[in-house]
Amino acid sequence: MAAFSASGLAQNAEDSRPGSKTDQEKDAPPKSIQETLEKMRIEKDKKDHEEMLDRGDEAAKITDQLEKSFEQNGKLSNDAIARLTKVEKLAKKIREELGGKEDADDDDDGIGTPSLADALKILRKSTFTLYDELKKTSRFTVSAAAIQSTNTVLKLARLLKIH
Repeated sequence: MAAFSASGLAQNAEDSRPGSKTDQEKDAPPKSIQETLEKMRIEKDKKDHEEMLDRGDEAAKITDQLEKSFEQNGKLSNDAIARLTKVEKLAKKIREELGGKEDADDDDDGIGTPSLADALKILRKSTFTLYDELKKTSRFTVSAAAIQSTNTVLKLARLLKIH
């Protein structure tokens, strides 16, 4: 009987020595599964960042088209209003992905109440600035300048939709 109790104590002593696996380590998935999950997360982060860059590029292209259309027609068509709505949605999604929050409407951002032509020029410039800021970021960074640019784009898009 004494031999059995001594072996039981020896097993407990072995379990508590350095280098032995804890219950948590025993329940953890094998390294290969952990590595696979980490690789999947990294790939998703890369894909999300690329999609954000694509959204910025799309917004810049749309605003460029809007300005050219306005120069030709002298007014904003229903199609232009729909494209402004698209720019607004793209900017909201970008701001959300950057971790920005909705700003109050009464913030002084220096825009004021420009004419329709000036507002379109500022919108175009702001979306290109936003896209440039996004290109400078990585999936590890948050750009306050990009968040501010999205807020400017949103305010101008909303202003132009009611013009």
